[in-house]
Amino acid sequence: MDTAEQPMWRSLLFVPATAERFVAKAHTRGADGIIIDLEDAVAPDEKPRARSLLPKVIAETGQAGADILVRINRPWRMAIADLEASILEGVSAIVLTKTESAEHVVFVDEVMSELEAERGLEPGAIGLFVLIETAKGYLNVREIVHASPRLRAVSVGMEDFADVIGMPEVDTEAILGFNREVHVAAREAGILMMGYPGSIADFSDLDLFRNNIRRARRLGFDGGPCIHPAQVAILNEGFSPSEAEVARAEKIIALYDKAKSDGAGAVAFEGKMIDEPVVRRAQRTHARSRRIKSKPSA
Repeated sequence: MDTAEQPMWRSLLFVPATAERFVAKAHTRGADGIIIDLEDAVAPDEKPRARSLLPKVIAETGQAGADILVRINRPWRMAIADLEASILEGVSAIVLTKTESAEHVVFVDEVMSELEAERGLEPGAIGLFVLIETAKGYLNVREIVHASPRLRAVSVGMEDFADVIGMPEVDTEAILGFNREVHVAAREAGILMMGYPGSIADFSDLDLFRNNIRRARRLGFDGGPCIHPAQVAILNEGFSPSEAEVARAEKIIALYDKAKSDGAGAVAFEGKMIDEPVVRRAQRTHARSRRIKSKPSA
């Protein structure tokens, strides 16, 4: 997927479909996307009600222009019921939990296509964001991220994955290697790598969260999910280029363009040689800044 066509998901705020108080305020939080949760945050006996609420919740949470995603359950009977309820106008993507194989993705894609056709929705317009949360999913990640043109993003579900591989709790350093493998697969497929080193469950230490986001940005991640509104601004800032970064990128692009028009090869900037990879990074920074500024909530 071309960079310009990728979603701008610096921050994705989880909101339980049944939590009316959180739903009512979600659109005011400044998140690039709202993940309406039908999975972990909804009690088993509340799941039918959560599905019935989706049209209202989608309209309410999306009123300020945020992308709306819906996280569905993994057991097949619940997943099918969730998809029946979720493939609606206004939904940008389905968050697919515990994704384990390319076949898993293909099956969901086919169900989504049938529902889009039945409901007069644009074919393939609703994307997929896959979560790698099991050992099988991790070992199959390269096939998974190429399984459907609907794929928009991938992330390691840190809490579930740490549990599966036997960690007493999320160990940031130990689990980082698993993230790197998924990250490379995401880049090969041209989709977003979401997440950050650290647990999504710990929202009380905002300084730690901010440091985790800064590290994720340095590693090349694109954005991340959160469960508390106080984390949204940290994600938006952390995954946005600073004014200094944008100014520097503009200088690099201008200098390199001039060198090319003058027939020169590589050119020096700040005591270093500028070549194509450096220019591409500068162009990405500049383009990302423009896209962020053009967002309705910017």
